Amino acid sequence: MTPSRLASFTHSLAPLFYAAVDSLGAALAPESTRLYRGTARAFLMWLGDRHPDVVSLHQLRRDPHILGWMTALRSRLASRSSDLHHSSHYSPRHSLGISLHGAVSRVRSVAPSPGHSPPPPHPAACLAGGPRSLLQQELLRRNDLGSNFFLLLRHTGMRIGEAVDLAFECLHTSGPDQWRIHVPLGKLKTERMVPIDSFTRDLVQRLRFFRSLDPSPSDGRLLARPGSRHALIRQLRSYLYEVCTAAGLPARIVPHQLRHTYASEMLRCGVDLPALMKMLGHASPEMTMVYLDIALTDLQREFELARSHSLHITPPPRTPPSSTRQGFRGLVESLLMAQHVVEMYRRAASDPTARRSLERLVNRLTKILAEVKKLEIT
Repeated sequence: MTPSRLASFTHSLAPLFYAAVDSLGAALAPESTRLYRGTARAFLMWLGDRHPDVVSLHQLRRDPHILGWMTALRSRLASRSSDLHHSSHYSPRHSLGISLHGAVSRVRSVAPSPGHSPPPPHPAACLAGGPRSLLQQELLRRNDLGSNFFLLLRHTGMRIGEAVDLAFECLHTSGPDQWRIHVPLGKLKTERMVPIDSFTRDLVQRLRFFRSLDPSPSDGRLLARPGSRHALIRQLRSYLYEVCTAAGLPARIVPHQLRHTYASEMLRCGVDLPALMKMLGHASPEMTMVYLDIALTDLQREFELARSHSLHITPPPRTPPSSTRQGFRGLVESLLMAQHVVEMYRRAASDPTARRSLERLVNRLTKILAEVKKLEIT
């Protein structure tokens, strides 16, 4: 494909596709974004040649348009199978199975038809305690424009695409020592107010200061753009990669993981699901549940809390009645009660050493009880 053809290409659906790819790029690596954009462009060029009558989104069909494109591409790839077999930078399966489907799906999420609900967000893992702490320390140490930007993402749960669109006057007060950030129209065409604390307010103030130092003309946005929105996002992603490398993090972290971390921490702090759904800008609780990372420690804590309030799980030890049976039967009942009490304490003990000690006592009481019952027989 020659540069002149790239420059002269036009299609009525191109703005929708490219806007969808830009929205999708906020949650993907730059390489994946370029793959989506190139695949969408190639599909639209084929569509314009074979189906020039398709000029609006509602005319687009799975068959013959998308399936026809895949058939044509498969035939083209078959003729170059030997070259593709030795290529380490191109995957036919990735292009056919992921890129086109993702691009078309994202276009439909940008311009939804009646009754159509957007797909769930791109999945990403919540940051664990160690990487989360290392990343936070490195960002705080730097205290530059990029670090304050990603700290803002970390403490508001915004998408990177939403954060780069923030207005310079996005900060609002809702009462004494109460602040909110106005998040503009995002991926789901919704806007919202996210409550913040004084630390996050200071992050916005620092970003305002950095914006005032930038020589580019004021455009009403919190962040200056070096040419285009996509270029700014690409620069920020590169900055985050440098931060992760400097912090010694073995795995690459993407901006969307900060959103997952924020959602999980809000849940741990006691924010209920409907409130968290509004804070994240989701249209349904199912979308919010995708973001929640319930760690094993959270499950253990909730289990211990439930067990301490549930009599049917581990009933608390009972005190022996004031009036017990006399004689041999009273002795046996007292031993059984002691065995029961020690066993219940053993089950409730959290210290492994104490559990082992109590288990030995239970075994001794079992042997004593067996010997005492022999005395009744003799």
